[in-house]
Amino acid sequence: MSRQAPWSPPLLRAPLDRWNELDASVKDGVLALTLTLLAFVPTLSAIGGQIGDLPERPANALSIALTLAQTLPLAARRRWPAVCLAVVAGAFATHQALGFATTFGSVGLYLALYSAGAHQAGHRRPLMATASAAYAVLAVVLHHLGSPQRVPDYLAFYLALAAIWLVGGTVRTRRREEAERRRLAAEVATAAERARIARELHDVVTHHVTAMVVQSDAAQFLLTSAPERAAVSLTAVSDTGRRALTELRYLLGVLEATGESAAADPARADRAPALGRVVDLVEQARRSGQSVELSEEGERRARSVDVELAAYRVVQEGLTNAMKHASGQPTRVLVRHREEHIEIRVTTDGPAASPATVPLTRKPGPAGGRGLAGLRARVRMLDGELEAGARPEGGFEVRATIPSQPVQE
Repeated sequence: MSRQAPWSPPLLRAPLDRWNELDASVKDGVLALTLTLLAFVPTLSAIGGQIGDLPERPANALSIALTLAQTLPLAARRRWPAVCLAVVAGAFATHQALGFATTFGSVGLYLALYSAGAHQAGHRRPLMATASAAYAVLAVVLHHLGSPQRVPDYLAFYLALAAIWLVGGTVRTRRREEAERRRLAAEVATAAERARIARELHDVVTHHVTAMVVQSDAAQFLLTSAPERAAVSLTAVSDTGRRALTELRYLLGVLEATGESAAADPARADRAPALGRVVDLVEQARRSGQSVELSEEGERRARSVDVELAAYRVVQEGLTNAMKHASGQPTRVLVRHREEHIEIRVTTDGPAASPATVPLTRKPGPAGGRGLAGLRARVRMLDGELEAGARPEGGFEVRATIPSQPVQE
């Protein structure tokens, strides 16, 4: 992905975008060619690197070849940084020892050092040791050739070269840290997405399968006791299966969608579980033989998709637990619509519950994020609260408060 500098003029943005999209090898080739051309500009020769200060020799074919050897290898500075540094440094040392005039091409040594520090993956310490030893040999050779430089001068130049290497190493470290941060963020996002999918599948499958089991058991009983009523239970099983398929199609559609396509698809939005479809959950529970009373307080307002889905799942989980653990017991669903939040309460009557009969105290399984544990995590993601537990007078209750501002239509 190309990045635009916020300060870049509009006329430069298109060329900059095209440059950022180029392959790294192409960019390095352009850099090497540009430096090569500038190396033969006389007015830039004073900018080049110089350490020998030997008597100057006239330029010839060898000096041109050494200049090219200090610039052209930069085309491979990212692909083979160690090789690039070896060739450029060797050409620079030979150029200095032979006393040729300084050129702008000697800047290639600085670029090669930076590239080795930034892009060399392995054998970094041996490379540093070899380069340092080679520099020491160059200093001795220049001294014997009559260079006026002294030890402090060689040491200062060495420290400057080492600083360039360290700058490249710092850039490499920061890139690695950023890559690691992105990797960890991707792992966390993947784990969160897996947990979300697991919660959705649990909510869809467990509720509908529970209802179908209860309805099938009722139909089996009615086949012998009241055959004329068995058709009603069988119809309820069929309707529950269709609802399960509808929700699964919606879930698969959301997983396949990217960007805003999920919200932009009217057909998918019609299948989305929402607070307004709680009536279907209540009717389904009633067909399964559960006595359910639904009441709503306040004016229903349009809420965000996440809030609507979370509220729907709270009711769904409460009714599922009622059908599984308190089949036939009276259950009440209360939804309070407030200006800044939604309150949901699912209460099931029953005898004083023991830990073995109360599903609300169960711990999540090894996979985590199941049932009430997953529902509690969903509500907390919306800064809400969910409480579930046995009632002193018997039975159990699920209570949730989900903050939400009405959606502006």
